[in-house]
Amino acid sequence: MAIYEIEMPSGVIAHSLADAERHALAMAEHVAQALRAAISTRGTATLVVSGGRSPARFFERLSEQELDWDKVLISLADERWVPTDDPQSNAGLVHRHLLREQAVRAKFIGLYQPAVSLEAAAHMANEALALLPMPIDVLVLGMGEDGHTASLFPGSPNLAAALDHDCPRRCLPMLAPSEPSQRLSMTLPLLDSARLVLLPIEGEAKLATLRAALAGNDAMQMPIRAFLHSPLEIYWRP
Repeated sequence: MAIYEIEMPSGVIAHSLADAERHALAMAEHVAQALRAAISTRGTATLVVSGGRSPARFFERLSEQELDWDKVLISLADERWVPTDDPQSNAGLVHRHLLREQAVRAKFIGLYQPAVSLEAAAHMANEALALLPMPIDVLVLGMGEDGHTASLFPGSPNLAAALDHDCPRRCLPMLAPSEPSQRLSMTLPLLDSARLVLLPIEGEAKLATLRAALAGNDAMQMPIRAFLHSPLEIYWRP
């Protein structure tokens, strides 16, 4: 099965690049072009990225792109509730692989907040995200084999609230039912505001997940379904 064999919703664009370096560079150049356009039009640009294991190469290629990084504000779609120096921290990943080279001049708003509880940390992150200009210029999502994206996991207690188009919160506490990590996640109204959304996926298992997501419409079952519409561009690597 190839990504071009899957029927995409109207306006959704699919790219297929087999080489890992070309895959990362193509995404980096696309994001940089969109950020330059935002800076040219509005004087600033907002980039929201996701963590996990796969984006390190993309982050490094993006950090090498020539643009006015001091006019770029970077944040995270989601975060584990762990300090930045924890190996599982998405903020730590961003600092190691993206906020370097040219991109060291960018501003960063993290979601992790030291607090007495996850709920208190989410309220603090919600206030911090008030500094994030709306709408987001570029959003880079991820997707798990269970159909989750950001930290919007099937079965998480706050999922319905986070997927509500009228949710008043920018950030909610979330749980990943399949693992013990407590999470913080941007909510649908903030994420879905993005002018450009990129979704990188790798391997046949993720492609099968995408196909299953496109075959249904229940976002509570597979939260990625809430984002499978224009302006989305999918970058698949076998």
